[in-house]
Amino acid sequence: MAPAYKQRYYTPLEVEQHSSSKDIWVSFLGKVYNLTPLVNKYPGNILLKPILNAGGKDISHWFNTNGTNKSDFDPQIRTHIDPETGCEVPYTPQGRFIHIPPPYPSTSWGNDFGTPWWKDESYCIGHLSIKTRQIRIINTLTSQEHTIEVCSDETLEEILNRFYKYNKHAGSYTWKYNGKNLDMTKTLEQNGVKDEDEEFYELNFDEEDWLPAIHIYFNDDLTEA
Repeated sequence: MAPAYKQRYYTPLEVEQHSSSKDIWVSFLGKVYNLTPLVNKYPGNILLKPILNAGGKDISHWFNTNGTNKSDFDPQIRTHIDPETGCEVPYTPQGRFIHIPPPYPSTSWGNDFGTPWWKDESYCIGHLSIKTRQIRIINTLTSQEHTIEVCSDETLEEILNRFYKYNKHAGSYTWKYNGKNLDMTKTLEQNGVKDEDEEFYELNFDEEDWLPAIHIYFNDDLTEA
């Protein structure tokens, strides 16, 4: 069984797999959010429709990216000038959603919800990978081979945790690339496993034919499993 750990990075495909009203994730501005608790908090609310329609997708275009950075993360909903009132209001072409005020004063609008969901870090579960890549992992004991998609930002320890789904004893193996032991605290790139897919694209090579191969060697010690 894989040891408990908190996943830091997610691939777009992982986000995409959570697109139902009972299990809904979105990503924006480089982060991944599990909005299932939000949906459960407002059952049947018509203002959930744009969020439900966006399940499993990146919604960074909902936000103004000017001035947003890692050290001062403060997402702001895009705005525009209402042609009728001349006032600056949230720009929501996908439809008004939860915590967005109505365009005109309304007695039904309550702003006592506290922090709007897009600023509430309790919904954030991790980061969207800047770039993903595929690697081959070859078990020298069983000759089994698996191709998996990983996040370029992840350390080998984090990739190891991804691999537990294929081998529950993955922690009892030594990981090597080109005959050299890999430093599990570093990323693939930091270990010299270069990402050359752009070069392969320019040369019109099939990337799948040139995926880097990591070989794992059994340590004969199941105590880490």
